[in-house]
Amino acid sequence: MNHPPVTLPRLTALLRQAVPRLLEGVVAPLAVFYAALAVLGLNGALAAAVSWVYLGVAWRLIRGIRVPATMILAAIAITARAAVGFWTGSWVVYFIQPELGTLCISMAFLASVRLNKPLVQKLTLDYIHLPSAVLKHERVRRFFARITLLWAFVLMANSTVSIWLALHESLSAFMLIRTSTVAVISGLAIVFSIFAFKRVLRRLHVAHT
Repeated sequence: MNHPPVTLPRLTALLRQAVPRLLEGVVAPLAVFYAALAVLGLNGALAAAVSWVYLGVAWRLIRGIRVPATMILAAIAITARAAVGFWTGSWVVYFIQPELGTLCISMAFLASVRLNKPLVQKLTLDYIHLPSAVLKHERVRRFFARITLLWAFVLMANSTVSIWLALHESLSAFMLIRTSTVAVISGLAIVFSIFAFKRVLRRLHVAHT
């Protein structure tokens, strides 16, 4: 099969685009919540987590920067979570809500592969830019389908562990064990995804030289 020539972005350039957004959207909100929990208690931590997300949205709007779809969804989700958390006063309810949602997302990941529209590709484009010629290449399409399957099972594993810990452990134990377990599982999946993507890019480069 003939494919159009591709201009391949450097992996380091892709990482420079993605890492700051991942830090802002994933790592920083957890750090803000945990720090506020230690100082202000549960209600203060809920307020701090919501404030962080909306400050990020407001900062982009003020500077005229496009707000990623994932950030809009995160703002809506955390508002609903915090409202239920305030109402129930339960940290278990606050943490279980997103895990149930994550299980649903993992199902959506599986369905997207079946529909030949892998969600990892759509989410990736929120963080990095890939040329259309690269996205249309058969090897890249197969890569995103397989990585979407991988992340569907990663999300299932993380959510299952988190829900079990929330129901059986104290808050301090939950925060420690859940954070480290999810970090290990997700970290291994991230490393594998990066090296698999690098391998695909290298093969594309060889195919077109």
